[in-house]
Amino acid sequence: MPGSSSSQSNIGLFVPTTNVWDIAEVQNVDLNSPEFRDLLVRLYQNINNISLALNLKDTGYYTLQEFLNSQVFFPNPLLTASTPQTPTYRQVFRTVVNFGALPNNATKTVVHGINITNGYSFTRIYATASNPVGFNYIPIPHASSVAGDIVTLSVNATHVTITTHSNKTAFTLTYVVLEYIKQ
Repeated sequence: MPGSSSSQSNIGLFVPTTNVWDIAEVQNVDLNSPEFRDLLVRLYQNINNISLALNLKDTGYYTLQEFLNSQVFFPNPLLTASTPQTPTYRQVFRTVVNFGALPNNATKTVVHGINITNGYSFTRIYATASNPVGFNYIPIPHASSVAGDIVTLSVNATHVTITTHSNKTAFTLTYVVLEYIKQ
């Protein structure tokens, strides 16, 4: 957990599922007692641990609009002591491009809709194509020892580009997932 003194103790962001509470202690506690204050502190700490772990879990939304997915990357290594902003962990954004059908031994481009400016960097670029009639599915990029089966994927400032080296038009559903940092 960035910035947390307990970040090393929560590697993997797993929260204990069992906290032992003495029911008699909870039921019979005097609201003005030190025990009650201790109970409130322990409850607050547990809620805080849950919140920290939950906020740093990768969110499973894959939308056609930009979405903050809860991943964080290390501070920008290009920042120096003379840089006016303070080094912080960087948030990762995700968007999905509904690419449509793959081309027949050709290159196809689709606008991704991300307003890329200086400082953007991609953390993941991947896709999957589906042939819903033949029940065949391939990851993209797709590597093969057969040159005709290779499918490449790239992104530039405005487009997602997929190149096929054979007829892949039977793959009519293609989703491209783009994850990126803005600084």
